[in-house]
Amino acid sequence: MKPTKPAKTLRITLVEDDSGIRSTLSNMINETPGFQCLETYPDAESALKGIPYNRPDVVLMDINLPGMSGVDCVGKLKAAAPGLPVLMLTVYDDSDMVFKSLMAGADGYLLKRTSREKLLESIQEIVSGGAPMSRQIARRVIQFFHEMRQKPDPTPATKNDIENLESLTEREYEILANLSKGFTYKEIATAVGISVETVRSHIRKIYEKLQVHSRTEAVLKFVRQSSN
Repeated sequence: MKPTKPAKTLRITLVEDDSGIRSTLSNMINETPGFQCLETYPDAESALKGIPYNRPDVVLMDINLPGMSGVDCVGKLKAAAPGLPVLMLTVYDDSDMVFKSLMAGADGYLLKRTSREKLLESIQEIVSGGAPMSRQIARRVIQFFHEMRQKPDPTPATKNDIENLESLTEREYEILANLSKGFTYKEIATAVGISVETVRSHIRKIYEKLQVHSRTEAVLKFVRQSSN
Protein backbone atom coordinates (compact mmCIF):
# COMPACT_ATOMS: atom_id res chain seq x y z
CA MET A 1 0.00 0.00 0.00
CA LYS A 2 1.40 3.42 -0.98
CA PRO A 3 1.57 5.81 2.00
CA THR A 4 -0.65 8.90 1.75
CA LYS A 5 0.94 12.33 1.70
CA PRO A 6 0.81 13.84 5.21
CA ALA A 7 -1.26 16.98 5.77
CA LYS A 8 1.96 18.73 6.80
CA THR A 9 5.59 17.94 6.06
CA LEU A 10 6.92 15.53 8.68
CA ARG A 11 10.45 16.28 9.83
CA ILE A 12 12.54 13.20 10.56
CA THR A 13 15.86 12.93 12.39
CA LEU A 14 18.07 9.85 11.95
CA VAL A 15 20.45 8.43 14.55
CA GLU A 16 22.49 5.80 12.70
CA ASP A 17 26.22 5.06 12.77
CA ASP A 18 26.41 3.39 9.33
CA SER A 19 27.04 6.18 6.81
CA GLY A 20 25.64 4.14 3.92
CA ILE A 21 22.36 3.42 5.70
CA ARG A 22 22.18 7.05 6.87
CA SER A 23 22.55 8.29 3.31
CA THR A 24 20.04 5.79 1.90
CA LEU A 25 17.37 6.60 4.49
CA SER A 26 17.96 10.34 4.26
CA ASN A 27 17.63 10.31 0.46
CA MET A 28 14.53 8.11 0.59
CA ILE A 29 12.84 10.42 3.09
CA ASN A 30 13.72 13.61 1.20
CA GLU A 31 12.54 12.16 -2.11
CA THR A 32 9.08 11.41 -0.68
CA PRO A 33 6.51 14.25 -0.79
CA GLY A 34 5.43 15.27 2.71
CA PHE A 35 8.61 14.02 4.41
CA GLN A 36 11.86 15.81 5.23
CA CYS A 37 15.08 14.53 6.77
CA LEU A 38 15.85 17.32 9.21
CA GLU A 39 19.17 16.06 10.58
CA THR A 40 21.32 12.94 10.89
CA TYR A 41 23.59 11.88 13.75
CA PRO A 42 26.24 9.11 13.80
CA ASP A 43 26.05 8.48 17.54
CA ALA A 44 23.90 8.93 20.65
CA GLU A 45 26.09 11.58 22.23
CA SER A 46 25.77 14.07 19.36
CA ALA A 47 22.07 13.25 18.99
CA LEU A 48 21.40 14.12 22.65
CA LYS A 49 23.09 17.49 22.17
CA GLY A 50 21.24 18.42 19.00
CA ILE A 51 17.77 16.86 18.96
CA PRO A 52 16.21 18.68 21.97
CA TYR A 53 17.16 22.06 20.43
CA ASN A 54 16.09 21.33 16.86
CA ARG A 55 13.16 19.09 17.61
CA PRO A 56 11.83 16.90 14.77
CA ASP A 57 8.42 15.24 14.51
CA VAL A 58 9.93 11.73 14.72
CA VAL A 59 13.33 10.21 15.52
CA LEU A 60 14.49 7.03 13.81
CA MET A 61 16.92 5.40 16.23
CA ASP A 62 19.39 2.56 15.68
CA ILE A 63 20.21 0.30 18.65
CA ASN A 64 23.79 -0.72 17.95
CA LEU A 65 25.51 2.66 18.20
CA PRO A 66 29.17 3.30 19.12
CA GLY A 67 29.58 4.44 22.72
CA MET A 68 26.17 4.91 24.29
CA SER A 69 23.61 2.41 22.94
CA GLY A 70 20.40 3.41 21.21
CA VAL A 71 18.43 1.96 24.13
CA ASP A 72 20.14 4.26 26.64
CA CYS A 73 19.85 7.17 24.21
CA VAL A 74 16.07 6.74 24.05
CA GLY A 75 15.76 6.98 27.82
CA LYS A 76 17.84 10.17 28.01
CA LEU A 77 16.16 11.68 24.96
CA LYS A 78 12.69 11.10 26.41
CA ALA A 79 13.77 12.86 29.61
CA ALA A 80 15.14 15.82 27.65
CA ALA A 81 12.26 16.03 25.15
CA PRO A 82 9.09 14.52 26.65
CA GLY A 83 6.52 13.44 24.10
CA LEU A 84 9.00 13.17 21.24
CA PRO A 85 8.10 10.04 19.20
CA VAL A 86 11.02 7.63 18.78
CA LEU A 87 10.87 4.73 16.33
CA MET A 88 13.57 2.08 16.70
CA LEU A 89 14.87 0.89 13.35
CA THR A 90 17.35 -1.95 13.74
CA VAL A 91 18.56 -5.37 12.63
CA TYR A 92 17.81 -6.86 16.07
CA ASP A 93 14.62 -8.88 16.53
CA ASP A 94 15.36 -10.71 19.79
CA SER A 95 12.78 -10.14 22.52
CA ASP A 96 15.30 -8.87 25.07
CA MET A 97 16.41 -5.95 22.87
CA VAL A 98 12.80 -5.27 21.88
CA PHE A 99 11.60 -5.15 25.46
CA LYS A 100 14.50 -3.00 26.68
CA SER A 101 13.92 -0.47 23.91
CA LEU A 102 10.19 -0.22 24.50
CA MET A 103 10.55 0.04 28.27
CA ALA A 104 13.16 2.78 27.77
CA GLY A 105 10.43 4.78 26.05
CA ALA A 106 10.55 3.84 22.36
CA ASP A 107 7.15 4.32 20.71
CA GLY A 108 7.58 1.72 18.00
CA TYR A 109 10.02 -0.87 16.70
CA LEU A 110 10.73 -1.95 13.12
CA LEU A 111 13.40 -4.08 11.49
CA LYS A 112 15.74 -2.49 8.96
CA ARG A 113 14.52 -4.89 6.32
CA THR A 114 11.07 -3.28 6.58
CA SER A 115 9.86 -2.05 3.19
CA ARG A 116 9.99 1.64 2.26
CA GLU A 117 6.19 1.83 2.18
CA LYS A 118 5.82 0.26 5.63
CA LEU A 119 8.46 2.55 7.11
CA LEU A 120 6.74 5.70 5.81
CA GLU A 121 3.34 4.45 6.98
CA SER A 122 4.82 3.75 10.41
CA ILE A 123 6.24 7.28 10.66
CA GLN A 124 2.77 8.65 9.96
CA GLU A 125 1.22 6.22 12.44
CA ILE A 126 3.58 7.13 15.26
CA VAL A 127 2.92 10.86 14.75
CA SER A 128 -0.83 10.23 15.10
CA GLY A 129 -0.34 8.42 18.41
CA GLY A 130 0.10 4.86 17.18
CA ALA A 131 2.71 2.30 18.16
CA PRO A 132 3.97 0.67 14.95
CA MET A 133 5.69 -2.70 15.20
CA SER A 134 6.42 -5.37 12.65
CA ARG A 135 4.33 -8.50 13.10
CA GLN A 136 7.40 -10.46 14.24
CA ILE A 137 8.23 -7.85 16.88
CA ALA A 138 4.66 -7.60 18.19
CA ARG A 139 4.47 -11.37 18.58
CA ARG A 140 7.78 -11.48 20.47
CA VAL A 141 6.67 -8.77 22.88
CA ILE A 142 3.37 -10.51 23.54
CA GLN A 143 5.19 -13.82 24.02
CA PHE A 144 7.35 -12.14 26.66
CA PHE A 145 4.27 -10.92 28.51
CA HIS A 146 2.65 -14.34 28.45
CA GLU A 147 5.85 -15.99 29.72
CA MET A 148 5.93 -13.43 32.52
CA ARG A 149 2.34 -14.35 33.37
CA GLN A 150 3.43 -17.97 33.94
CA LYS A 151 6.03 -16.99 36.56
CA PRO A 152 5.10 -18.08 40.10
CA ASP A 153 5.21 -14.55 41.52
CA PRO A 154 4.49 -11.99 38.80
CA THR A 155 4.38 -8.33 39.80
CA PRO A 156 0.76 -7.82 40.85
CA ALA A 157 -1.52 -5.12 39.52
CA THR A 158 -1.92 -2.24 41.95
CA LYS A 159 -5.31 -1.08 43.20
CA ASN A 160 -4.96 2.00 40.98
CA ASP A 161 -4.18 -0.18 37.93
CA ILE A 162 -7.29 -2.28 38.56
CA GLU A 163 -9.48 0.80 38.98
CA ASN A 164 -8.11 2.29 35.75
CA LEU A 165 -8.82 -0.94 33.85
CA GLU A 166 -12.33 -1.04 35.29
CA SER A 167 -12.91 2.48 33.94
CA LEU A 168 -12.55 1.21 30.36
CA THR A 169 -15.69 0.81 28.29
CA GLU A 170 -16.55 -2.62 26.92
CA ARG A 171 -15.25 -1.62 23.48
CA GLU A 172 -12.01 -0.18 24.91
CA TYR A 173 -11.40 -3.36 26.92
CA GLU A 174 -12.01 -5.44 23.78
CA ILE A 175 -9.46 -3.38 21.85
CA LEU A 176 -6.92 -3.65 24.67
CA ALA A 177 -7.40 -7.43 24.74
CA ASN A 178 -6.65 -7.55 21.01
CA LEU A 179 -3.57 -5.37 21.53
CA SER A 180 -2.37 -7.93 24.09
CA LYS A 181 -2.59 -10.63 21.41
CA GLY A 182 -0.24 -8.69 19.15
CA PHE A 183 -2.88 -7.54 16.67
CA THR A 184 -2.07 -4.56 14.44
CA TYR A 185 -4.44 -1.58 14.29
CA LYS A 186 -5.76 -2.83 10.96
CA GLU A 187 -6.38 -6.33 12.35
CA ILE A 188 -8.21 -4.87 15.35
CA ALA A 189 -10.36 -2.70 13.07
CA THR A 190 -11.35 -5.77 11.04
CA ALA A 191 -12.02 -7.92 14.11
CA VAL A 192 -14.14 -5.30 15.86
CA GLY A 193 -15.83 -3.88 12.76
CA ILE A 194 -14.66 -0.27 12.97
CA SER A 195 -12.23 1.96 11.06
CA VAL A 196 -8.51 2.17 11.78
CA GLU A 197 -8.94 5.83 12.77
CA THR A 198 -11.61 4.84 15.29
CA VAL A 199 -9.22 2.22 16.70
CA ARG A 200 -6.56 4.93 17.13
CA SER A 201 -9.10 7.18 18.88
CA HIS A 202 -10.04 4.39 21.29
CA ILE A 203 -6.38 3.60 21.99
CA ARG A 204 -5.62 7.24 22.83
CA LYS A 205 -8.48 7.13 25.36
CA ILE A 206 -7.19 3.81 26.74
CA TYR A 207 -3.73 5.34 27.26
CA GLU A 208 -5.28 8.32 29.07
CA LYS A 209 -7.38 6.12 31.39
CA LEU A 210 -4.52 3.75 32.16
CA GLN A 211 -2.08 6.65 32.54
CA VAL A 212 0.40 5.12 30.11
CA HIS A 213 2.24 6.39 27.04
CA SER A 214 2.84 3.26 24.99
CA ARG A 215 1.37 -0.03 23.82
CA THR A 216 3.91 -1.88 25.93
CA GLU A 217 2.83 -0.21 29.18
CA ALA A 218 -0.87 -0.71 28.37
CA VAL A 219 -0.44 -4.41 27.60
CA LEU A 220 1.73 -4.89 30.69
CA LYS A 221 -1.05 -3.53 32.92
CA PHE A 222 -3.60 -5.73 31.14
CA VAL A 223 -1.45 -8.85 31.63
CA ARG A 224 -0.85 -8.07 35.31
CA GLN A 225 -4.58 -7.64 35.93
CA SER A 226 -5.33 -10.88 34.08
CA SER A 227 -2.84 -12.70 36.31
CA ASN A 228 -4.61 -11.70 39.53
